Amino acid sequence: MRKKVTLITGANGEVGHGLIQTFAQLPDALPVVVIDIRSLDPQVGGMVEDAIIGDILDMPLLDKLMMEYEIDTIYHLAALLSTHSEFRPEAAHRVNVQGTINLLHLAYEQSHWHAHPVKFIFPSSIAVYGLPDVATKESAPPLTEDQYLTPTTMYGCNKLYCEHLGRYYSRYYRQLAAAAHATGVDFRCVRFPGLISATTMPTGGTSDYAPEMIHAAAQGKAYECFVRPDTVIPFMVMPDGIKALLDIARAPREQLTRHVYNVTGFSLSAQEIAHLVREAFASADIAFQGENKRQAIVDTWPAEIDDSAARRDWGWRPDYDAPRAFTEYLIPTIQGQYKVDSRQ
Repeated sequence: MRKKVTLITGANGEVGHGLIQTFAQLPDALPVVVIDIRSLDPQVGGMVEDAIIGDILDMPLLDKLMMEYEIDTIYHLAALLSTHSEFRPEAAHRVNVQGTINLLHLAYEQSHWHAHPVKFIFPSSIAVYGLPDVATKESAPPLTEDQYLTPTTMYGCNKLYCEHLGRYYSRYYRQLAAAAHATGVDFRCVRFPGLISATTMPTGGTSDYAPEMIHAAAQGKAYECFVRPDTVIPFMVMPDGIKALLDIARAPREQLTRHVYNVTGFSLSAQEIAHLVREAFASADIAFQGENKRQAIVDTWPAEIDDSAARRDWGWRPDYDAPRAFTEYLIPTIQGQYKVDSRQ
């Protein structure tokens, strides 16, 4: 008898850790099985049923997993992220697209083994958008899920295609088969804005200028921001990101009118972020250089996104607005890592 489990791919990131820790605290949660290319961090290793070191491109590994467990829900977090994808676009396509197809097929097979749909929870990104110029960005209202979907990065292209793949596997997979039947894949996607974490180091991502400012100020280091001070994009702090994935997974299927939902927390300019950092760290030394390549990418992303569909269909509400995000979560948590007196 196979054990019913929740599967998390790419579990070693902060979103994966947050999901694992949440499930460990829920008395009715299913056991968790994780896959990552690295060993699972010891701080959460004892909270899972099984931690598999492996690649989502390894089909024999996924076949073995499918035979050993009855997978009820998949949180597919594994991906090659935005900046890294620009340096290795072909590798990004293999990981981000073929890896997602592999997991969608696993969900399809599992649903037919145990005769009920498998939930497939997928994080997408603001990178799927592609506004043509700054003037259009400045005049555009908050964008819905279906506007300006012309991404300029490989990561954005990958995420947008995977949104469509999820819709296809949910509604149309093998639609010309002689015996038509429901696919069994319950694909649910949240399209994130720039995600800001207080507990992991920024790694040069396209929206990482916000946490980079705080980390530099907390260490007493000067920081040159790679975007203009008037650059605006929407953001969300990591606790709200984890909450969004959990909330959409819990929502009754009949309440969902879409497969892909925008979610957002707050929109700030880079100058407004710098002001909040300077309020917390009086000696913060922040300059703006507007580095052309990443600036050009951020200029194609909207200043605000419309998440009214998520609010209507599954009751989405962020816990953190901008003041609370910075004063209660980001600044004190990052400051504590360096034990710096912010009055200096």
